[in-house]
Amino acid sequence: MKHFALLAACGLSACMTAPLPSPTVAPATATGPFATLPVATIAPVPDDWWRLYDDPALDALVRASLAANADLRVAYANLDGARAALRQAQAARLPQTTIESGLTLDNTAAQPSASSNVPTTDFDLALTASWDADLFGRLRSSALAARADAEVQAAALDGLRVAVVADTVLAYVDLCGATQALAVASEQVRVQDRSVALVQDQLGAGEVSPLEVSQAASLAETTRATLAPFAAAQANARFRLATLQGRPPAEARAAVVICLRPPALRASAPVGDGQVLLLRRPDIREAERRLAAAAARIGVARADLYPRVNLGGAIGLLTGGFAATASPLFSWAFPNQAPARARLAQARATERAALAGWDVAVLRALREVETALAAYDAEARRNRALAIAATQADLYARRAAARVRLGDAAFLIQLDAQRTAASASMARAQSDLAVAQGQVALFRALGGGWRTGAPPVE
Repeated sequence: MKHFALLAACGLSACMTAPLPSPTVAPATATGPFATLPVATIAPVPDDWWRLYDDPALDALVRASLAANADLRVAYANLDGARAALRQAQAARLPQTTIESGLTLDNTAAQPSASSNVPTTDFDLALTASWDADLFGRLRSSALAARADAEVQAAALDGLRVAVVADTVLAYVDLCGATQALAVASEQVRVQDRSVALVQDQLGAGEVSPLEVSQAASLAETTRATLAPFAAAQANARFRLATLQGRPPAEARAAVVICLRPPALRASAPVGDGQVLLLRRPDIREAERRLAAAAARIGVARADLYPRVNLGGAIGLLTGGFAATASPLFSWAFPNQAPARARLAQARATERAALAGWDVAVLRALREVETALAAYDAEARRNRALAIAATQADLYARRAAARVRLGDAAFLIQLDAQRTAASASMARAQSDLAVAQGQVALFRALGGGWRTGAPPVE
């Protein structure tokens, strides 16, 4: 009967495998190509997408951020902790051994019946071993849950790497955009200062009135007022770059990053399709692994409904003689299983929430890519129109200045032309920045290209 009970328990344990997570199936419309736009191609997204700009300064900044970013150090530590928890869960399935020893001294003189006053000593040495048979898969499911938790941290690390690279490229783009806007505004200030000096000479010659002088000076000072915000934007971008590289912002003042205009792609952006996106986005992998961990914890909760079987034994010298013992240990919370059933219901609800979280991650990823594509395409078309407008505004300003010099037009026409040219040039510079920002947002939404966790950077 004992042998039969053991075989029955082993047979029952063979059926108690860890539960599989609910299937994650994306809609067919989610795996097809994205919107067909001239700014994008279906080519796969490269891992090092920032190299598409062919900018050595940008490459160096990204390498520095990946090597020393403080947030990445936190993520690496979290991953190491999750892997240690996995090793702990795996080790719990192995036998546990303990060595025990003891020394006692018996004073026979204190005993009335003792025939001798010579004290005696007892020395005990024993080796004990115990093993959780795990007949119902509790430890096995715990190890699977710990493995899924480690993979969650690995996916979170990939997601943070994507964010760090995108933030670094965006800070560099903002620095370049502020530098370009500052140069455009400075050139407009120089042009308008020359106009103020010219109209003041004309006032001295009696050719114009003080009205024209005030209008020219007002336009020049209004343009000059835009210089300070652009300088502040440059400093802000440098501070962000320093922080991303794990350095105090004060060190950014000594760092020299030369960039005259935002970087631009020489070809259409590679975006792949929806199927590849679902495999590449770290947050989707993280949600899928959370679902696997939740499913494994259902197995842990379900095993608590059944008895735990521990096999133990001891061998050693006990009170001066050799002895060996072996005994099984059963523990079972019966008949009050309400707490265990409540934990099982909680685990199943957590799995349903994790499945819904995966759906949310998929929908959010698809929406972010489509939105970024639409915004990037719209800004690219706007940028082309603004380039034409800036060219025509420059022609307008030169022709107006020529007519004023010939005495064929009033000076107010030249002021209006300068104001139009300044606005068009600044709008184009800001659009160049918006185009570069749209590219960074697109690559961030695409997931940056990483598919597996990378080893820690020393």
